[in-house]
Amino acid sequence: MLISKAVEAARAAGRSFLSEPEGKSILAAAGIDTPKFSIASSEDHARSLARELRPPFAVKVISPDVVHKSDVGGVITGLPDSDAVGEAIKKMAAAPQIKTTTIDGWLVEEMAPNGYEFAIGGVNDPSFGPMILLAVGGIFIEVLEDIALRICPITEMDAREMISEIKFGKIFDGVRGREPIDPRQLVEIMLLFGGVNGLFYRNANLISEADVNPLIVSEDRVVAVDARFIISEESSDCTTLENSEPNHSIISRFQPLFEPKTVAVLGASSKSKTIANTFIRRLKNFGYPGKIYPIHPTVNEIEGLNAFPDLRSIPEVIDYAYIAIRADLIPDILADSGSNVRFAQVISAGFAETTQGVDFQLDLVNKARQNKTRVLGPNCLGTYSPRGGLTFPADAPKELGSIGVVSQSGGLSTDIIKRGEWRGLRFSGLVTIGNSADVSPVDLVEFYFADPHTRAIGLYIEDIKDGPRFSSILRSKSATKPVVILLGGQSSQGKLAAASHTGALATNYEAWQALEKQSNVVIVTTINAFIDVLLALQHFDLRPGQPTHNVALFGNGGGTSVLGADIFADLGLNVSPFNTATIARLDALHLPPGTSISNPVDTPVKTLQEKDGWIAGEILDIIYGYGQQDAVAMHLNLASFVGRGGVDPVNNLLEIVEKVQQEHPGKAHFGLALRTDGSPGLDDAKRGYRERARLANVPVYDEIPELALALSAISKLERKLSKSVM
Repeated sequence: MLISKAVEAARAAGRSFLSEPEGKSILAAAGIDTPKFSIASSEDHARSLARELRPPFAVKVISPDVVHKSDVGGVITGLPDSDAVGEAIKKMAAAPQIKTTTIDGWLVEEMAPNGYEFAIGGVNDPSFGPMILLAVGGIFIEVLEDIALRICPITEMDAREMISEIKFGKIFDGVRGREPIDPRQLVEIMLLFGGVNGLFYRNANLISEADVNPLIVSEDRVVAVDARFIISEESSDCTTLENSEPNHSIISRFQPLFEPKTVAVLGASSKSKTIANTFIRRLKNFGYPGKIYPIHPTVNEIEGLNAFPDLRSIPEVIDYAYIAIRADLIPDILADSGSNVRFAQVISAGFAETTQGVDFQLDLVNKARQNKTRVLGPNCLGTYSPRGGLTFPADAPKELGSIGVVSQSGGLSTDIIKRGEWRGLRFSGLVTIGNSADVSPVDLVEFYFADPHTRAIGLYIEDIKDGPRFSSILRSKSATKPVVILLGGQSSQGKLAAASHTGALATNYEAWQALEKQSNVVIVTTINAFIDVLLALQHFDLRPGQPTHNVALFGNGGGTSVLGADIFADLGLNVSPFNTATIARLDALHLPPGTSISNPVDTPVKTLQEKDGWIAGEILDIIYGYGQQDAVAMHLNLASFVGRGGVDPVNNLLEIVEKVQQEHPGKAHFGLALRTDGSPGLDDAKRGYRERARLANVPVYDEIPELALALSAISKLERKLSKSVM
């Protein structure tokens, strides 16, 4: 293969990149058009070669010491004849930054036709592997940073979205009186580069970075004028831990992690109260229905349970082993288990998170795999699973929910469970993975996709070790459920130190953003936003055929409504006036003075007390019946009416919402913001309303901005799904 031979030759010559002629030959072999060129060894040779080409000409230096030719005066264009070619070479050879370099020759080529300058690049992202970049071309690519980035392989839809995403892509629509240009040829080039059979995607093991800049796009031709390929470092010998489990259902494989019939506990004591003892007591308090086997070499009874000397001596297979002992002891203990353990959750620290523990971790996974044991962690809190009676937080909700979570942080996972419970979230499961030496986020996402109890997935991720597989699964046909990613550890990434423009522009965070654009994923950066979006997904059925756009804003507090409308607009949602039919029917209610029946609907406390508090239901019934809104966002200031008379509009409202949603199934999402002044009495009332709302399938938020953010995420997911079903 041409690219393999070129890379081999470059390495033999001690070069870290391919020459421009090599790069262009590779592009041409891949079906990407390049200018006709020759390589000259001298001024006279160049003049001779130029006579066989069509003017005007461009001349470029070929040197192993020069990567960016324009930076050192190594490119001269627009040369009218062969004599000008010779003079150009003479001038370049005398340039201070060129005359001291090794010169392998001079590239003489035909000028590309006039057109618009784009750039296509490729980079091997440390997390996700090969990625493709589209940008405005020329020397200002890094200054303007007008880029679009996607994970390879890209589809035709990806390519077209990338073109529309950059500002320079508007040239295809026609500008300054020029006729529109069909982007189809550029799309084809992008697929030849980064598609499923693309040049860069298929050869990313050989090429770490690539630039095609400029790529001249005209009405009838797309030409690659320059090409730069940075060679990958030769692969080192490394051991990849392959999953050696039998090929059966993902549900069957991971059921012991969520519904273990047997649990072994290592690290408990009969004399002191260790963390393992605490785990046993929490299992009992949580109502774990299976068998618990404490493991201790010399003690017969722990926490009122019969103890066994080792894992091998337990009379049945252990689904879930909780291990809280010294790190250096664990590999041999699992090696001696005799294939008697399906999952080993290692809470102990002292593994790859420390320099000294790297070998312990590798040894741990290798010895576990020999006995067909999967390792959760190490350095993790384990699994919270209401369906299996398994928990690590105290007083976690026992009710089985529909939100599946994976977290790289144990501490944050406890916050997610407890704060989520307060907000109304209920979980199908939450798994902490710690160092994820074996069981990975990808494994668990696959399980949640197949799990009938899970309708939406939440991930807290700081880094991803098997990004290409992760990306592939999230972009596959099995990715039928929305995913919310709380992304951490990105602020210090900075720009990659790279030899190409693409490498300088493509950061790790941009890679995650590309994943978001290419899959049914939304990325958030705070735990509050994480819970807000998951709460909406718990209650709302996504509607790809009716993506959320138009919102009805309804509540007491004119200022809150005005600010809320602004927030929705900032997030791309529309709080537009009601149609005439809706206005007419709202007007017929003859609401008290001070009530606004446009959109937003502003209803003072006096209005909400009309008809013993049932007036809100009549308003909602009209909005649902005659309006064209995709969502209804209602806000109530609890301080205005809680404890002020016998009318309780909130409970009435929730009853009405249940009725209206049944009468108009799928018509509009309904979310409720209950505002308080923070006083204990109002917060207590809010707690009761929140639980009542959860049972009515209504998500409750503290403020309108939180509800707006959640609806914006819902809208984004629905629009993505609408594209996938087209």
